Amino acid sequence: MSSLIELKKITKKFGGVTALNSVSMDVSTGEVVGLIGDNGAGKSTLILTLVGVHEPDSGEIYIRGEKVKGWTTAKARDSGIETVFQDRALCPQQSIVWNIFMGKELKYPFGLIKEKKQIAEANKLIREIGFTSELIDAESPVGNLSGGERQGVAIARAIYNNAELIILDEPTTALSLFETQKVFDFVNNVKSTGRSVLFIGHNIYHVYDISDRFILLDRGEVVHQLDKEDVTSSEELMKVMKAAVDKHH
Repeated sequence: MSSLIELKKITKKFGGVTALNSVSMDVSTGEVVGLIGDNGAGKSTLILTLVGVHEPDSGEIYIRGEKVKGWTTAKARDSGIETVFQDRALCPQQSIVWNIFMGKELKYPFGLIKEKKQIAEANKLIREIGFTSELIDAESPVGNLSGGERQGVAIARAIYNNAELIILDEPTTALSLFETQKVFDFVNNVKSTGRSVLFIGHNIYHVYDISDRFILLDRGEVVHQLDKEDVTSSEELMKVMKAAVDKHH
């Protein structure tokens, strides 16, 4: 698999605090990578660096093998990197189609919105990523959807924005088992289209179930990386991770 994005020895400091210390990691095309770490491990700083909010103090970023200079949010988006943050940034009072196209509406040359085209596109997108209920369509209000379904709308919006890598920040927090499975289905459908997902979570069981590969972050450093085939269960993954963190402290 070819590397979509690669970080090499990325360091980011805020005053006297080192948030990321010589972090190296990559995400390849068409894979789901699980990023695990406790609060304060540096996950948020890493996300904001990946999406161009923070420019590293040192280190290198490569997109599809090409070194990038002056990493910014615009360059990250142009490279196909989209983030679904915990709050999902959705407007519950509005429809699915409104939320997907918000700020990127399809318009005629004279400024009117192509409403029918947007509805057709939105319906195609939500079916593609795994919405199966006939009760839900592009014109359904987001406020009527469950937590897992809202996550799906946010993922559909990322795909509409030409995402090649979708970063999911704690996507299963406060979701039931049933709703978590819905998110997993959405992620697997995204993967089947050749896109990549960086799945960030506290819940090792969830991260284990959905990921092809794992990266453990602790105190701003990558302390362990392994493939799913290296462990036989989430319990074994937990033991490996605990040992890596204990060794790092």
